[in-house]
Order: sequence, then C-alpha cells, then structure tokens
Amino acid sequence: MDMLVRRTKVMGKFGVKERNLEGQMVVDFAKRMDMAVVNTYFQKKEEHRVTYKSGGRRTQVDYILCRRGNLKEISDCKVVVGESVARQHRTVVCRMTLVVCKKKRSKIEIEKKTKWWKLKKEECCEEFRQKLRQALGGQVVLPDDWETTAEVIRETGRKVLGVSSERRKEDKETWWWNEEVQDSIKRKRLAKKKWDMDRTEENRQEYKELQRRVKREVSKAKQKAYDELYTRLGTREGEKDLYRLARQRDRDGKDVQQVRVIKDRDGRVLTSEESVQRRWKEYFEELMNEENEREKKSRRGELFGTESR
Repeated sequence: MDMLVRRTKVMGKFGVKERNLEGQMVVDFAKRMDMAVVNTYFQKKEEHRVTYKSGGRRTQVDYILCRRGNLKEISDCKVVVGESVARQHRTVVCRMTLVVCKKKRSKIEIEKKTKWWKLKKEECCEEFRQKLRQALGGQVVLPDDWETTAEVIRETGRKVLGVSSERRKEDKETWWWNEEVQDSIKRKRLAKKKWDMDRTEENRQEYKELQRRVKREVSKAKQKAYDELYTRLGTREGEKDLYRLARQRDRDGKDVQQVRVIKDRDGRVLTSEESVQRRWKEYFEELMNEENEREKKSRRGELFGTESR
C-alpha cells in the first residue's frame, strides 16, 4: 500500500511497500466502516512491520482494524519477531487501554396501585360508597360520561383505600435482612473503602473484624427468620403457605417441567403415566445401546470374514 492512502484517513504513514488489489480492498472496507488500520499508525523498524516473510519476499498483509473513534485508546502496535501464526505469517499485537465505566442504575418508576382488595371488608366498602356518592354530588345513577365517572371512582379509591408503596419487592436471597444486618454491612463497606485508600495494618484489622461481625449478624438473622417462619407454618394461618411450599417443592423435584405430547412408536398419544414412563425407558435404552458406524462396520466384517480398516 502506498503512502497516498493516508489521505483517506484510514491509514497512517508507516505502511510497507506499495498498495495492491487486496490492499485496496482493505482500505475500501475501512472507509465504508469508518475504521482505521492500526498497524500503519506507529513508527517501527521494518522488521516489526513486516507480517509476511517468505524467501526474499517481505510485505505487510495482516492487519488490526479498529473504529477511528477508538484509535486514541491504542498505545502501540507491532509484529512479534520470531512468533508465527502460520508458516510465513507473523503475529501482530497491539496494546490498548480500556476505561470501564460503571453504569448507574436507572431508577425505574413503579406505578402506585390502588388497594382495591380492601373492598372485601364491609367497613371499607361502606365508606367507599359514601365517599363516592359525595364525589358524584349525591347521584344514585351514574353520569353518561364514563371517562369522568371512572376518574372520580379511581380518585375516591386512592383516597379511601390508599395506594401501594413504590418500593420494590425484597430480593429472595435477602428477605431475612433486618436493621442490624444492614447496619453491619454498611459499616463493613465503609471500612473496605478506608482500607483501599490507606493500606495500613490497623485499617486491615478493622475491616476483618467487621467482616466477622457481619457473618455473625447474618447467621443470627437467618436463624431468627426461619424460626418465625416455621412457627407460623405450624398455625392455621400458615396452612396456605405450607401447601404452596409443598407444591413448589414437588414441581422443582420433577425432571421434566414442560412435556406437551408423548407418542409411542406408531405415533399414538400416550395419556397414562405408566405408558409414558415405559416409552421413556424404551427411548433411552435405544439411545444408549445404539451402535456407531465403526461398530457396525466391524460387525459386518466379522460376518463376511473381512477386516474393517
């Protein structure tokens, strides 16, 4: 590739020899994709620029391309002398610095829901009726304008019944956290930051001590939460939760979660549990005992008195 290519802004001025047809294809591709040929932007000895060497021929046919916007992140690019990928091709390496930016968690607004389930209680239902009549001006028959009426109903429901909080549901793994655990974890994180900034033995000991304290607090909180759970499951109020846990455990213990149709060899749908299990047994017996091609050839050779190669 010749030096005139650098005017295209996809190459530097440190190429090797002249441009040929294949080199022009690389340049055209880089121009279309707004990329840069990294090898040509760093001044090196010719020995560290030549990527193909065979007999008396020395040229540059292997390249590293990157987006032009990322070219500033690359600090070096060269050919490693003595290391080859193929017979005549040398290894091309580049050094780059990547800045990893932590993405801030976006606060997703959770829509507040009206607690309509409170209408199951007679006192809440009666209060809601009275407030709604007052909002509608004492009318027994609803107005014809349904959009206005619906908005009045929703607004009355929010005032009388209340709305749910915007807080997210607790994580399944941290539902047992209490204030002591959260406070210990917060102090442990502060100690970790302090130790990262100043690596003294005193800061290290403080961080290690808080780590042990957090483990103790977590163990106590877990034990307390599970004790309360088991106590509640032993009451009549906890029967529903007990049945729910039993059904969930039964579903998790099954190997196959979703099986729509099981058919026999003739294509008929099997409905009984025994026939389905028998069909699975037949299937796996055939699958595990199936001969491969080499075994089939060997058996044919023994049968006809020949040897398989």
